[in-house]
Amino acid sequence: MTKSDLKSSEFDEYYLRYIDKLSSKTELRKGFEYGKNTTINFFKSIPNEKLTYRYQSNKWSIKEVLQHLIDTERIFMYRCFRIARRDTTALSGYNQDIYINPSNANNKSIDSLLSEFTINRNNSISLLNSLTDENLSFIGNSNNSKMSARAAAFTILGHDIWHMEVIQNKYL
Repeated sequence: MTKSDLKSSEFDEYYLRYIDKLSSKTELRKGFEYGKNTTINFFKSIPNEKLTYRYQSNKWSIKEVLQHLIDTERIFMYRCFRIARRDTTALSGYNQDIYINPSNANNKSIDSLLSEFTINRNNSISLLNSLTDENLSFIGNSNNSKMSARAAAFTILGHDIWHMEVIQNKYL
């Protein structure tokens, strides 16, 4: 299953900013493996003195951005799982900003954050490998709009790229 299989009717227009970061040839399951390695290598390449840097006082630090990637993946894979299992219950949105302070991301080591990312990503890969393409094509209701299970998963991949580009352009 590739991004080119995804239809615009499977997700809210808001998520296009992330999904558009992916090549039309991006294969979902392989994309999670490739994205894991790319993300780990990207964050390992950042100098330690930059990890708590904020380009504006009201913006997250680089460690907080990594924590945000982890938290968002957890939420979107939960959506993916529920939708793939044919759960038609409306899934609520979340306020990403309130997650950061209680996460204590700046007090964690980069190795700890990357370990958390890796464990979480491996769980996501395991889940995706357990779902059929038919399961992933099912459309549910997330944050008051349509979302297919596969759209939730593809969003994660593009979301990672989005934030790594922001870091590259505004933090480094």
